Amino acid sequence: MMITVLAVLAFVVGVLLVATTVLSAIMTLVVPRALPVTITRWVFVSMRAAFWLRGRRARSFEERDRVLALYGPISLFTLAATWLVLTGTGYVLMFWSLGERPLRRALVLSGSSIYTLGFEVPPNLPTTVLAFTEAGFGLVLLAMVISYLPSMYQSFQRREAAVAALDVRANTPPTATAMLIRSSVIGGWDRLEALWRDWENWFVDISETHTSLPALVFFRSPNWQHSWVTASGAVLDGASLLASTVDRPRSPDAELCIRAGYVALRRIADFFDVVHNPDPHWPREPISIDRREFDQVCGELAEAGVPLRPDLEQAWRDFAGWRVNYDRVLLALAELTMAPYAPWSSDRSMIERNGARHRRRARSRA
Repeated sequence: MMITVLAVLAFVVGVLLVATTVLSAIMTLVVPRALPVTITRWVFVSMRAAFWLRGRRARSFEERDRVLALYGPISLFTLAATWLVLTGTGYVLMFWSLGERPLRRALVLSGSSIYTLGFEVPPNLPTTVLAFTEAGFGLVLLAMVISYLPSMYQSFQRREAAVAALDVRANTPPTATAMLIRSSVIGGWDRLEALWRDWENWFVDISETHTSLPALVFFRSPNWQHSWVTASGAVLDGASLLASTVDRPRSPDAELCIRAGYVALRRIADFFDVVHNPDPHWPREPISIDRREFDQVCGELAEAGVPLRPDLEQAWRDFAGWRVNYDRVLLALAELTMAPYAPWSSDRSMIERNGARHRRRARSRA
């Protein structure tokens, strides 16, 4: 009687494990919308902890970037392996519940079925049906992963083409100051309008791809000094400075680019749940940029001949009004992706704030 109850329980647990795993794979790879998946999240969080520990031992950011460059691909490979292992484990329980004893025989039969090796023959009709379904699920899981990769790398290439092209206008690391000064020097203000439109489309693209294909967020740029997060910050700050501080006719394209940018970054940050309510140590100012830094940038722009609005006090309020829309999500994503140094984004990410906060607490306890 006890064995029968255990067998029924094992079969039910096996069915639930297989169903949960296959549904997780479908939600991650097939469903074209931002759906948080527990198994996928666990795998990426666990791998992130391992890579973070390894990256902290690096002597330079370039060395750390080489380590972190493997995080996205290895996590994706580990996720596929996890799906196969969980599916196989579920079928081990079902085979065992149908009388395949000892447990080792159930394990061999499950492995032979899921990888379609066929070296172990099921002894009866129920186990044969299970073996066929397991082989089908194994093939489907592998096919979904294989078909997932081309779509992901196409999206990656689109993203990185724009990030690399920004080097021409905004230097490396990218800055809004360099972008505006270069446009002023070469008389390229009109060409900036095309840039805002291109990046508006770029933001719309990553808003969809980086939530429906979330592994993309962690795929790093080929150049260790580049990052899709810091590039986003430079473009948004450039558009915000143009809309608030530079004495030029109003640019609807720049303002639409800002809106597209902060909507995209917020959706990605919300998907990963990385922006929370400020803690007591969060700066009281609405943005992480202070007035002194703003005035310093204005001085650099004026020195390079960029026309500025006469009322810098109002310009500062207008800039803060634009920046507040994307300030916190930009810093949160810089921390999440461990982005390289860039002014006004990763240089003040939550990593540094949290580290400083912990150091203050340690000193106060001492």
